[in-house]
Amino acid sequence: MATLGAWDYAILAVVLVISVAIGIYYRFVGGKQSTTTEYLLADRSMNVTPVAFSLMASFMSAVTILGVSMENYQYGTMFVLINLSYVLSTPVAAYLIIPVFYRLKTASVYEYLELRFGYATRLAASLSFTLQMVLYMGIVVYAPALALEAVTGLNQVFSIVIVGVVCTFYATLGGMKAVLITDIYQSLLMFAAVFSVIICAWVKAGSLEVIWRVAQENGRINLTNFSVDPTERHTWFTQILGGSATYLAIYGVNQTQVQRLMAVRSLSAARAALWWCLPILCLLSLSTCFSGLCIYWYYRDCDPLLEGRVNSRDQVMPLFVVDTMGEYTGLAGLFVSGIFCASLSTISSIISSLAAVTLEDYLKPLVSCCAKRTLSDRQTLWYSKLLSLFFGALCIGMAFMAGSIGGLLQAALSIFGIIGGPLLGLFTLGMYVTKANEKGAIGGLLISLAFCFWIGFGQPKPPLVSLDMSTAGCPVDRSFARDIFLKAATAVAEEEQHYFYLYRISYMWYAALGFVITFFGGWLLSWLFALLKWDNNRRIYQDADCTLIKHDLFVPPIAKRLQRRQMPLLVVTGTSSEIGGITTETATSPPRLDEIEWEKHKAVA
Repeated sequence: MATLGAWDYAILAVVLVISVAIGIYYRFVGGKQSTTTEYLLADRSMNVTPVAFSLMASFMSAVTILGVSMENYQYGTMFVLINLSYVLSTPVAAYLIIPVFYRLKTASVYEYLELRFGYATRLAASLSFTLQMVLYMGIVVYAPALALEAVTGLNQVFSIVIVGVVCTFYATLGGMKAVLITDIYQSLLMFAAVFSVIICAWVKAGSLEVIWRVAQENGRINLTNFSVDPTERHTWFTQILGGSATYLAIYGVNQTQVQRLMAVRSLSAARAALWWCLPILCLLSLSTCFSGLCIYWYYRDCDPLLEGRVNSRDQVMPLFVVDTMGEYTGLAGLFVSGIFCASLSTISSIISSLAAVTLEDYLKPLVSCCAKRTLSDRQTLWYSKLLSLFFGALCIGMAFMAGSIGGLLQAALSIFGIIGGPLLGLFTLGMYVTKANEKGAIGGLLISLAFCFWIGFGQPKPPLVSLDMSTAGCPVDRSFARDIFLKAATAVAEEEQHYFYLYRISYMWYAALGFVITFFGGWLLSWLFALLKWDNNRRIYQDADCTLIKHDLFVPPIAKRLQRRQMPLLVVTGTSSEIGGITTETATSPPRLDEIEWEKHKAVA
């Protein structure tokens, strides 16, 4: 097995030291993280650029670099169409969802659910999010450990501990500012890792046209699958509809991303950060997809898995680095550093978001209920740092459990779909449907989660069938491996109809199905519970007569319509006087609205 050279290790060490140094700087110099708002939300003073890079880096991690490249290597280019869903969904997140959260200005997005439905809904959603992130963090830490082991033979346990300790250190010490700033240079290293693969293959192939032609001749270029069959793994419908649901679940209502958008100075800056994130996100996605084709060009006549050089195709990309970049001093180290940075940026973001959710959704309500007091800002800051340490240790533990997970990309997107889709449906129900009530919302969420977990983790599932791979050009004749592989693929194709239908549904539909079931199920249950007088939506009203709706709880178009409808009622309260024989009523106790909005209503009246 090849190993990294001294310069490669030096580059990796420098990258890790810089991350640690940024954490130390923001603890003792750059703001000192002396308040909870500064620690969890960067004092709401960040510029658009670091937030835009951080939005991309938070979830486009080592899972993306390793998983997406191998997706295109063995299944073709249909996955690349998911970028269309990013373009279509960004306006929805920027102009419909984010304004609702920005009005609240809280550390946890799940406070919205308490204002809209009640604390039980908030607790159910935050627990679901915590489970989602805990499952995801294991995959993210495991990925670079897998890469480093394949490249150098370095002990996987050591790699996991290094990643976990470094990101926990700077995230705990430097808070959100350290996380956002490190995300910038870590993002650049992620791009460097991907482009190093493309450029190296370009040099060896002579031109990009050769790489593209080989991929086309061997069935890797496929952008025309318009099948409506939900068991088809990737089609236009799975990538656009399923991709949009996944994108909105991540960039619209996920605590990790919204917490970053809350770190800027204004709503317009939050929208700008989301829009600037889009081209960065698409560039990394497209370049990573093409890197998979570059790797296929190199191994087109000798697949490393069939040859027996690796145990998983998620190891093929780092193997390519060893085979092609070893002659260039430091280049392999740059690639491995990019893989590490991809995971560092994601894990630090997860640690910060889990600390915020645990503090705001669990600890503060518990102290208020049991001790009948509120935590001081100094106490909340101390608890935030302690929670960051705890979740950092937890992520290391989860990484050791991720080794049994096959297919990094599918595993990661499955987790986001299974839990993220139902959560997206819950927030959408609250923001769009005024008749929705708490029992209906919780019922819809639980039914959706149960269904998604069932189809997502139910067994047995049909194995994934790769496109044709060759061993014809391998140094040692291993054609028997290819025969076994093709025989297994044929057997799967013949027996696929015997698998339970729901277990055959594409993982890209999980988020969309979870969204639909939560939204319409919650709507139907809310109507039923209201009809039976088991629950009501009184919480959204500001007055005892249920005439004035808290319009800020709904998306801007609905909020504006509610404002216009309620405008004449806003000045009617209780005291009357006669002017010229006409009885009029004046406002003596205005409804509890935002002060600015109240002044607007008085001016109009």
